[in-house]
Amino acid sequence: MYSTCLFCNRPLGGNEMVEDFPVGRRLAFDGAKGRLWVVCKKCERWNLTPLEERWEAIETCERLFRDARLRMSTDNVGLAKLLEGLELVRIGEPLRPEFAAWRYGDQFGRRRKRAIIWAGAGVAAFGALAVGASAAGISIGAFAGMPNAIINARIRVKVKTEDGRTLTIRKTEMDRARLLHASDATEWTLAVKHSKGNDVFVGTEAMRVAGLFLPKMNYMAGSKKVVSNAVEQIEQVGDPEAYIATIPGEIALVDERKRVGAKKTGMLSRLPTPTKLALEMALHEEQEQRALAGELLDLEAAWREAEEVAHIADNLLVPPEVEAFVERHKRRSDEVDS
Repeated sequence: MYSTCLFCNRPLGGNEMVEDFPVGRRLAFDGAKGRLWVVCKKCERWNLTPLEERWEAIETCERLFRDARLRMSTDNVGLAKLLEGLELVRIGEPLRPEFAAWRYGDQFGRRRKRAIIWAGAGVAAFGALAVGASAAGISIGAFAGMPNAIINARIRVKVKTEDGRTLTIRKTEMDRARLLHASDATEWTLAVKHSKGNDVFVGTEAMRVAGLFLPKMNYMAGSKKVVSNAVEQIEQVGDPEAYIATIPGEIALVDERKRVGAKKTGMLSRLPTPTKLALEMALHEEQEQRALAGELLDLEAAWREAEEVAHIADNLLVPPEVEAFVERHKRRSDEVDS
């Protein structure tokens, strides 16, 4: 039984309603396809559960959903809130835009709000520093770019390599990560420079690492219009795997348009925002498809890695005091609503 988010390494919490799977405070399930996810309350990402722990839990979720008094449904997706506090998202047969709105809307929306809060706090701190510097006769120009520098310093990701090393990659290093692609290449090759040297990731490992990078690159997420654009890009190609295959060509077009030198080609960070969001969605879903196709070892390894690094704080966009303030007022709001 796993208890930690694959993506932000935070505890997923627990529930007492689903005896066969007492993990999580929000569960999403698709009875027809036999899928069960735990939705992380911190980063809003969907964690696919191991196959052997799904079936009885899905049946219980279906029964609880049908018995729930507080529920809302469209033709394809439903949400129920149980008295104990557990939330259930029931997936029917949604079209991709509707499913994506439920699956990614919360996490992109919350990510955007948190980034705006932190950016505001950074600007306020910068303003106070600039006023003090001006009073001391120091040129404000000396602090140009400091808000971005503060944000970049706080955004990082832990990457565990296949040989057992754990790398800390900062946002400035992620932004320089390059997708190498030869005309006859059939696999992704991702080159990353960091404080401890250089690493090259190939194939599914390259996609896994890119999947860790992209939420950090996309820390500002996007408006509803931008997210809709991202969903449409995947829809036009047909499926996540096919969309991923188009990315090297998209990067090449960007490099050509911006006349990037040969030594700086292939940077994922240069892609337009909707494309980066679409790639984040596609890589997430591609990982799940491989797990559902029977490659459960990859999923289990990812869970084990998440458990190992769960003690590492990865919630770096908002200062702890701001998060504590938001949580206090959220609890008060929930109490008023109840």
